[in-house]
Amino acid sequence: MCRVVDLQQAVLARNDAAAQTLRDRLAARGTTIVNLLSSPGSGKTALLERELLLAGERGVPVAALTADLATENDAVRLARSGAPVKQVLTDGLCHLEAGMLGGHLDGWLPPGTRLLFVENVGNLVCPASYDLGESLRVVLASVTEGEDKPLKYPTAFGLAHLVVVTKTDLAEAVEFDEAAFRAHVERVNPGVEIVLTSVRRGVGTGALLDRALAAAEGTAVHTPVMAGQLTHTHP
Repeated sequence: MCRVVDLQQAVLARNDAAAQTLRDRLAARGTTIVNLLSSPGSGKTALLERELLLAGERGVPVAALTADLATENDAVRLARSGAPVKQVLTDGLCHLEAGMLGGHLDGWLPPGTRLLFVENVGNLVCPASYDLGESLRVVLASVTEGEDKPLKYPTAFGLAHLVVVTKTDLAEAVEFDEAAFRAHVERVNPGVEIVLTSVRRGVGTGALLDRALAAAEGTAVHTPVMAGQLTHTHP
């Protein structure tokens, strides 16, 4: 058992080193990574498409990389925004890693890109422990997933710089308890901001872009308490 834990720590330590290298490399060219995590069906792609459209309207140079086990459906949807988009198929791997991400950016990421949105694999377990060199980590959950989602996936929500609730137009129909959800988020990540959105009704759209631009301009992001509890010792 100890051997398995040691191996996992070594893998995460190498990833952390690769993530910092990627973060520094992109910062030197003026690009900030935004890492988006959620369960499948959260509405992440729909919200990201809207944010990319808004970025285009504002003249903000953005790009998006989306990861899935199979199909290029999400890339096709995101490309409708007019932003440069790349699809990564992980062939069964349940998460992106920093080295993998860096390899896909080489020769593709357009010069002058201000924000790179990374739509991670739909999964709140595996991706939660992997730093991708992001300056802003966003965890999304739809109102249809239940108020206890933060308690079921404490690492994902506990390491978020920002929490986004999607599909709020369905909140009444599914009897979503916003107060309970907020209390659960506060329990695992005290002080993190929660943004309510509905792409269908245009509620909260633009907030993700605003927070990403603020991070790119050097505004300090929320510091999760859990971040200080996770240390990956380098081999």
